[in-house]
Amino acid sequence: MLTLHNGDGRHVRAEAQEDAVLLREVARGSEPALEAIYNRYGPACYRLARRILADAHLAEDVTQQVFLALWKGSGYDPRRGALSTWLLGITHHKAVDMVRHEERRRAERLGPAQAEIAAAIPGPDDVAWESLRAMQARAALRELSGDHREVLLLAYYGGFTQTEIAEMTGLPLGTVKSRTLHAMRRLRETLAPSLGAEGDETR
Repeated sequence: MLTLHNGDGRHVRAEAQEDAVLLREVARGSEPALEAIYNRYGPACYRLARRILADAHLAEDVTQQVFLALWKGSGYDPRRGALSTWLLGITHHKAVDMVRHEERRRAERLGPAQAEIAAAIPGPDDVAWESLRAMQARAALRELSGDHREVLLLAYYGGFTQTEIAEMTGLPLGTVKSRTLHAMRRLRETLAPSLGAEGDETR
């Protein structure tokens, strides 16, 4: 089971220090260090991609792309949050791009009339991902702490239940619930002006 955090702050700091050491080794070209990071965070990235893409092979491709980007020098900045949060964010971005790529390929295989019909009827993935990638939502997410952003990435981008998130991250279920509630309150406060209806729970 992948452990991103647990309730012990000292363990979290120790893990962050381990990540920093591994990242320095990766920058020097150490494949074992990259493998260690993959073993720690790869399963969560794969599960997130799998939820978005609904295809095991495409999810594997996306996960490989994420860690290839890390290998090549990703520009990850530890001051902006935990490595796990950054990796999940990149996974989400690449998975959504893959969804769009596959949709374009499918449209190209259709005849003109079929493609026009398909384009006129957005699928549920299109609606969800476009909403989540809106400029205001992305800006609001960046204002959250790394811990709070992580649970939202898993819950709303990945579609995982709170119990699954607790299992994936090693956090107590109560902590997952409280972080999710806090993060949603912060997002609601930030996005209320752009929604045009303060406290509109439905939107």
